[in-house]
Amino acid sequence: MKIPIAKTLFTEEDYDGVRKVLESGWVVQGPRVKEFEDLWNEFTGSKNSVAVTSCTTALHLALITAGIKAGEEVIVPAFTWVATANAVEYTGAVPVFCDVDLNTFNIDVTKIESRITEKTKAIVPVHLFGLAVEMDAVMAIARKHNIKVIEDAACGFGAYYKEVHAGNFGDFGCFSFHPRKAITTGEGGMITTNNSEDAETLRSLRDHGASVSDLMRHEGHKPYLLPEFPHLGYNYRMTDIQASLGVSQMKRAHAICERRNEVVKILSDGLKNIEWLKLPVVGKDFKHGYQSYVCMFAPEEITAVNVGEINSRRNKFMDYLLANGISTRPGTHAVHNLEYYAKKYSIKPTDFLNSYVADQCSISLPVFPGLTAEEINYIIEKIQKYDV
Repeated sequence: MKIPIAKTLFTEEDYDGVRKVLESGWVVQGPRVKEFEDLWNEFTGSKNSVAVTSCTTALHLALITAGIKAGEEVIVPAFTWVATANAVEYTGAVPVFCDVDLNTFNIDVTKIESRITEKTKAIVPVHLFGLAVEMDAVMAIARKHNIKVIEDAACGFGAYYKEVHAGNFGDFGCFSFHPRKAITTGEGGMITTNNSEDAETLRSLRDHGASVSDLMRHEGHKPYLLPEFPHLGYNYRMTDIQASLGVSQMKRAHAICERRNEVVKILSDGLKNIEWLKLPVVGKDFKHGYQSYVCMFAPEEITAVNVGEINSRRNKFMDYLLANGISTRPGTHAVHNLEYYAKKYSIKPTDFLNSYVADQCSISLPVFPGLTAEEINYIIEKIQKYDV
């Protein structure tokens, strides 16, 4: 048996949507992108959604629209995908790392204020693996210090905090449609904002800074006239080919979320008595989207002294699962431990110990709607039989 870490199930509706776009002759940013944005608004409860090429470019444009400038500081969690910090670097600002809470893998809200200086202009909380950050606390800090909040909701589809969908708390929310996400367009991203003026700025910035889009110009009474370019923009446009996949998947979005939760419930019920595997924790105010099912391999208490040994044992466990046809991954990486950031900012792994522990000892198990009952039970059986 071979079980991948993730797999998207495309339907005939998905194929038909792409085919119709190709047959229309309009394949760049156009009506399907607008439809995808409207469906995203409907599902998430956002007022404005702006489709772009990736969550990375979404973060970049959100930071620019928020007015982040070179030399300023932006607080990011140390345990996240590298794109969170990279987007800050693109603006010339400085990513200031903050440690995470090992119970949730999200930024430790009790440590944020200690990272704020007079140069701090924004916080980027990451709703990691589909679990929303405790946003009441983040927003209270942001209001107190008059700083922007840009939610990295790359994994946040279907994630709720106090019945509000991720991406609706801060100034901007940034989502990913990478193939490991619940909704995928191959590559792609979405920016949400409740500020309509910011939404218009984002739409211009994604399109080279143009005053109107190609479609608007094409459908206008003088399509031969080029637009004005009031902004220094970028080519961050999603195509209608990609958006057609988003449209058809959003039409079954609730079913996708429900199935992911069904798979997780079976997994959790089967693994709950394994003492050395710490399963995802979900508080009463939260609804997990389960972009990933990330556990901690913890056969004993993990400290700065034994983290290397536990890491070796985790890797041995991952080798065992791979030998049995089960794909796994670490949850993600500790960005401060990556070569570029460690060298540039002279950071040691244990400077953000929880993030380093999560990097070394987390393990993501397969979760996707297409997992069969046989496959889920096979995963449970192999883990139950493992001798740590």
